[in-house]
Amino acid sequence: MEAAQTATTGKRAWALLAALVVPLLALPLLPPVAQDPHYHAFADGRTAWGIANFQNVASNVGFLLVGSVGLHFCVRRCRDLSWVVFFAAVVLVTFGSAYYHLLPGDDRLVWDRLPITVALMALFTALMKEHLTVRREGWLLAVSIATGVASIAWWRITGDLKLYVWVQAAPFLAIAVLLALYRGRFTGRYWLAYGLLFYALAKVVEFSDARIYAMTSEATSGHALKHLLAALAPLCVYWMLKTRVPSERRTPAPAA
Repeated sequence: MEAAQTATTGKRAWALLAALVVPLLALPLLPPVAQDPHYHAFADGRTAWGIANFQNVASNVGFLLVGSVGLHFCVRRCRDLSWVVFFAAVVLVTFGSAYYHLLPGDDRLVWDRLPITVALMALFTALMKEHLTVRREGWLLAVSIATGVASIAWWRITGDLKLYVWVQAAPFLAIAVLLALYRGRFTGRYWLAYGLLFYALAKVVEFSDARIYAMTSEATSGHALKHLLAALAPLCVYWMLKTRVPSERRTPAPAA
């Protein structure tokens, strides 16, 4: 029985490793991914109350609210380093994204992407810690964040976004594998799936920026909606942390 369990654990670890490493090893074989020169041409460029691109700036308030609530909870109750860093980075997304949208351009886009990358790498580290045997959380967190920062530096130096794309995808590949193959130590992991769904919807509306702007008679744009939907992803993480209990404390189903 113990040997079979060890073999199963090994297979799961290899599946997780393959999901993360195989795409990384394939990157040198792929052509460079350049930053779209039209990326900064957002549909809604209106100024309100003296703030340029007002909706794209103001819609970042969701990150501030969710990040602040999550950070307060983690500092007082959760206290795991990776979760604290995750919500702190979500708060910083507010300011990085607002700074970028005031005057969109590649130089400012760095400050938009940097806190997002830190948040994703902290989420990745937290999940690794909770599902695998990770004794040195701080070390893994530092390496993960350094990899994320390096992906942004590589883009600015070479113009190639491939590594940044992998950094964006890695936490979500990990979530998919962990949810499918691993039994969590805590209940409520389905909130991670909801978070993935909101993040995916945010990406969909982001690519429909101008279309949504036209469909809503210029009331709002796809990019502003993207910010609001994306903020719901860390909200799902917060609610998971707030409501979960250890799996062994799950109330058993009543006998038939």
